Amino acid sequence: VQLVESGGGLVHPGGSLRLSCAASGIDFSSYAMRWYRQAPGKQREYVASISSVGRTQYIESVKGRFTISRDNPENTLYLQMNNLKPEDTAVYYCNAVLMKEFWGQGTQVTVSS
Repeated sequence: VQLVESGGGLVHPGGSLRLSCAASGIDFSSYAMRWYRQAPGKQREYVASISSVGRTQYIESVKGRFTISRDNPENTLYLQMNNLKPEDTAVYYCNAVLMKEFWGQGTQVTVSS
């Protein structure tokens, strides 16, 4: 099983990034998928999730700015992040959950002027 995140980088406040998570070795369409993030010196926190049938949820601080989506034929999870703020700076992790749980290696997002 592999979950490989990409799309992170350095962006100015107010900017946008689109994260991707390419999954292999799992029946992707059956899994609930989540994004987590971990800022320096803080615990990893849940950001957003999308169920196998496309139901989405978000933490309050990203509602209206982030959009989680999935492309089941391409086995890929996305996180569109708009109007980024310095407090969004973190390593972002992809997570897959069904009977087991799998994690990606993370991608760094830095929001700074």
